[in-house]
Amino acid sequence: MDGLILSLVCLGAVLALIAVRTPIGVALGVVSFAGFWWLRNFNAALGQLREIPYYFAANWDLSAIPMFLLMGSIVYVSGIATALFNAARLWLSALPGGLAVAANAASAGFAAGCGSSVAAAAAMGRLAIPEMLKAGYDKGLASGVVASAGTIAALIPPSILMVLYGIFAETSIVNLLIAGIVPGLMTAIAYTIMIVLRCWRNPALAPRIAHAGGNLSRERWRALAEIWPLFVLVLGVIGGLYSGTVTPTEAGAAGALLALFIAVVQGRMTLAKLWKAVREAVMTTAQIFFVGMGALMFTRLLSFSGASAMLTDLVAPLGLDPLAVVLAMTAVYLVLGMFLDPIGIMLITMPVFIPLLTALDLDLVWYGVLVVKFIEIGMLTPPLGFNVFVVSGVAGREIPVTTIFRGVGWFLVCDLIVVTLLIAFPQLALFLPALMN
Repeated sequence: MDGLILSLVCLGAVLALIAVRTPIGVALGVVSFAGFWWLRNFNAALGQLREIPYYFAANWDLSAIPMFLLMGSIVYVSGIATALFNAARLWLSALPGGLAVAANAASAGFAAGCGSSVAAAAAMGRLAIPEMLKAGYDKGLASGVVASAGTIAALIPPSILMVLYGIFAETSIVNLLIAGIVPGLMTAIAYTIMIVLRCWRNPALAPRIAHAGGNLSRERWRALAEIWPLFVLVLGVIGGLYSGTVTPTEAGAAGALLALFIAVVQGRMTLAKLWKAVREAVMTTAQIFFVGMGALMFTRLLSFSGASAMLTDLVAPLGLDPLAVVLAMTAVYLVLGMFLDPIGIMLITMPVFIPLLTALDLDLVWYGVLVVKFIEIGMLTPPLGFNVFVVSGVAGREIPVTTIFRGVGWFLVCDLIVVTLLIAFPQLALFLPALMN
């Protein structure tokens, strides 16, 4: 069987298995094993099954993932997210839609110590949604802002998706992490502008909140003083990466240690909380690694069958317009995002797309930012928007899933504006890495 045809059959088999709710790592591994068996023999397939999981897990760069996950878990269990939302609420509640703006700002801040959009949406959902509903906010706005703002965590470092992309695309992880800062801030600003304008034009969406009494200025500064740990953590991680003092792996470990030290100094850490943070980090790491091992087997199969080289040879002589190729890939990511897990989407598509991008001489750091943005948009789109269902689980029966999907619609418009700007002006993502280099 022709290598390209075999690869397409295998890709179809993977998608079919995922459609019947087979775990992504299992689907990738089983199909890859069968493909190697078809191309060679059973012993060759067994050899790949023995070798690849070790090769993947022994990759030193991947140790950044459990460290960043542990840092995010410590930040959450130590209560920094609560202090962050409280400060944002006190400072921003006077704006039209102030509590929604505060939830957006707190999510962007929490992203710098989290790295996971699902974790950010769950944390802010527990804190912000009850406050907004109590104040009479529209349910779609209250749930939509939390689900959408959670996606900022995948762009602002530390970002688990950026680390995975850098490893599989064999490009600089430091440059990728730094490149996500401006697009992440652009997204947060676009959301803020949209919320304020909507609530200014339609005050019924978000009734103004009267201060309960007391010295508002003193409360604001006191609340701001309680979030100093986050600024220290951001300075330690992003500053270390930008200055070149630490590598991404070292930054993850240093960030986790710094987060633990801050939590202990503040008296916010107990053995029970530490165990909970470690347990969550270990479980999430295991899930990511399992999918990654299957994806690496699939990548090896595509390379072994000659499909990657054949795709490159087909595209390179055609001189296709890079913009047309990027737009076509955008459509693929947006469609897959409606149905698949974000990490699975990345690891399934990259073996196919990276050779094409290389053949067209497109910047892999810039495209990495776009890929993460596309995947995060998929976290909000029906029928299987992961962040939407996370917020639905947090909000309970009070807010139907259909209401949350309606609420994220305006935020998706903002996302498309940000994506358009990033495609039209790649330097928005690349100028910080260029300054660093």
